[in-house]
Amino acid sequence: MSRIKTAFAPWTDSTFSLLARGYAWLPDRMRATHGGPVRTRLLGRPTIALRGPEAIGFFYDERNIRRTSALPEPVLDTLFGQGAVHTLDGAAHRARKAMFLALLKDGAGVAALTDHVALQWSRAVGDWGVGRRVVLFDEAALILARSVCAWTGIEFSDDAARQMAEDCTAMVDGFATPGPRHLRARAARARQEDALATLVRTAREGEEFAADGGTAFETVVWHRDADGRMLDPHTAAVELLNIIRPTVAIAWFVAFAAHALHRGQTHAELLRKDDDGRYARAFAHEVRRFYPFAPFVGGLAATDLTWQGETIAKDTLVLLDLYGHDHDPDLWDGPYRFEPQRFAGREPGADELIPQGGGDPARGHRCPGEDITVAVLAAFATHLADLDFEVPEQDLTIPLSRVPTRPRSGFVLTPTHDAHEARCLD
Repeated sequence: MSRIKTAFAPWTDSTFSLLARGYAWLPDRMRATHGGPVRTRLLGRPTIALRGPEAIGFFYDERNIRRTSALPEPVLDTLFGQGAVHTLDGAAHRARKAMFLALLKDGAGVAALTDHVALQWSRAVGDWGVGRRVVLFDEAALILARSVCAWTGIEFSDDAARQMAEDCTAMVDGFATPGPRHLRARAARARQEDALATLVRTAREGEEFAADGGTAFETVVWHRDADGRMLDPHTAAVELLNIIRPTVAIAWFVAFAAHALHRGQTHAELLRKDDDGRYARAFAHEVRRFYPFAPFVGGLAATDLTWQGETIAKDTLVLLDLYGHDHDPDLWDGPYRFEPQRFAGREPGADELIPQGGGDPARGHRCPGEDITVAVLAAFATHLADLDFEVPEQDLTIPLSRVPTRPRSGFVLTPTHDAHEARCLD
């Protein structure tokens, strides 16, 4: 009986276990193999999960792993969108990815978006008033939606920006689970794709948007893929959402940043003394490392492969463990301690910190907006440290069984002084 269990247990389908355990599922499986590959099935497909610096290079080598047909339809219909850059490989992927990278070259795009966030934060805090109950996650999502739409070059009414914020958070919140959250995510994506596709058609038919205007919106509208063709309006809408949605998703990290500040009072003091922004960046990196965001990324074996003596058949689903990597005691000293000082005076190596994936963003599938996340999150951390507020009684637990997760309450705060006079964190 035990021989049968040993032979077949590794190939038992783990889909329900993953849904039930969330972020803990793969790290727990990895511990059982002492960090070695984990074999199982997900949605009936043979699956192998890898971890470690060498695994990152292996996973992001297009000769080994392909993304075409790798993402499940439910994920495409909620998180990324049909025809998105995430589904492409080779020359097609590089041409589409170059469009995103061009928006961020020389750091000017990142700085401009961060300036928009600072402006919208100031306006929002000025409207809150003393004693108002503020759900930070919701407010951060709205601030980010207003900021990224303005930066992109899309003029939205306040109602439309609020709808965009709600829809983008729904897309992220519902991609990894069945049931009502997933249905809301599908409806949200369909609504925003339709609205943005209409804007694309209008821009192409009118004269108010120039092909060389330079905004992100115009860049996507007039982009030509590797085959020389412009994106159809639906795909253009998908890629516009792939600029807007991940920016709004920084709201998850903002709630985590507030959680970290609440747990460790000295962080706010250090942020207020941070004249050159170095501690703010270190704090942002540690928020991204410590708190759960993406559990793993996946692709399909492009051919029959061998990894550290393990055979991987073509079309096997290959997972790269992100959350486990960022909490691996072999890579991090005290991985479950929140210590921004571990990044003091330095930027993490390319494949050292991978909450949003690894590899080279110019050539592979690493998120090109990672620099935006760090800069915007550092700015939010500084703004929060300068805000005088109280944290009322609430449920601040962060359930690892939920993907994506956040503090259950969304982090509720109540401002205690005028925004322009606030300097201390309670």
